Amino acid sequence: MNIKDIVFADSDTLMKGKIPVKVYADAEAAFKAMADMMAEEIVSNNEKGKKTLFIVPVGPVGQYKYFAERVNKERISLKDVTFINMDEYMQDSKTLISPEDNLSFRKFMAEGCYGLIDKDLIMPESQRIFPSQDNAAFIEDVIARHGGSADVCFGGIGINGHMAFNEPPEPDELVTEAQFVNSTVRVQRISRETRVVNALNEFDGAYYVMPEYCVTVGLRQILGAKKIRLFCFRPWHRSVVRRAVLGTPSITFPASLLQKHKDALIGISREVAEK
Repeated sequence: MNIKDIVFADSDTLMKGKIPVKVYADAEAAFKAMADMMAEEIVSNNEKGKKTLFIVPVGPVGQYKYFAERVNKERISLKDVTFINMDEYMQDSKTLISPEDNLSFRKFMAEGCYGLIDKDLIMPESQRIFPSQDNAAFIEDVIARHGGSADVCFGGIGINGHMAFNEPPEPDELVTEAQFVNSTVRVQRISRETRVVNALNEFDGAYYVMPEYCVTVGLRQILGAKKIRLFCFRPWHRSVVRRAVLGTPSITFPASLLQKHKDALIGISREVAEK
C-alpha cells in the first residue's frame, strides 16, 4: 500500500492491520477502559502476591480520574505498585521544568492522579518515578529488579508516531534501527510537529512558547514491556493509527515498530476508526 492508501484506509482495512485495534464508543469510553486495564492488572498481581510496574503517560490523561475512583471504591492497595512516568518537559537542554509550572507532568500527576487516591491506598513517593537528565541507570535498575520488563506500558501516539517523546530521527541523523530501539532515558529535542500539536492543546497554537526540550524514557523501556496498551482519540489520530497499523515498520514512524511486539494493542474511539 502506498502512503495515501494507508492514511485514508477505511475502518475494515484498519481492523485487518498488523497491530490489534479495539474500538470504543468515544474518548471517555476509551479512558475508562484504560483505567480498568490498569486496575485489573494491579488486582491480579496483588492477589498473586506480586508487585506491579507500569510505564504511564501524561497524555492521555483522562484515564486517571476513573482509575482513582475505582481504586478508592474497591480499596485496591497500590503499596506494591510502581509508576514510571514516560517523560517530562525541560526548561532548556540541561534543566527540568519546575514542578510548579502548569506544563509540568509531575504537577499533573500530583494533582490529577496521586492526589485523587486515598492516602491509605497510595504507593510511597519513592514508587512514583519520573525520568530526569541523570537517572537513566536508576530507572533501568528499577526495571531490572522487576524482572527486566514493565508489566504494562500505557500511553498514546504522537503526530509523527512518537511514543513518549521518542521522536523519529531527523533526516540528517545517522541512527540505525538497532540504536533507536535500544535508546534509554535521555534528553530529547522536541520536533516542531510535536510542539505545534501540543501547543494547540495548551496555548491556542502558540508553539513558539512550548518547551523545546524534554527528558523521556527510551524505546528500550517501552518496547521491552510485557504488554503495550496505547489509546488514540483525537481526529488527527485517524492517520496516525493507520500508519502505525498498516505501514511498514520503520523508525521514521516509531509506533509502527509495535507490529513487532508480541502483545500490543491500540484502543481508539469510533471517531478515529471511521473515515
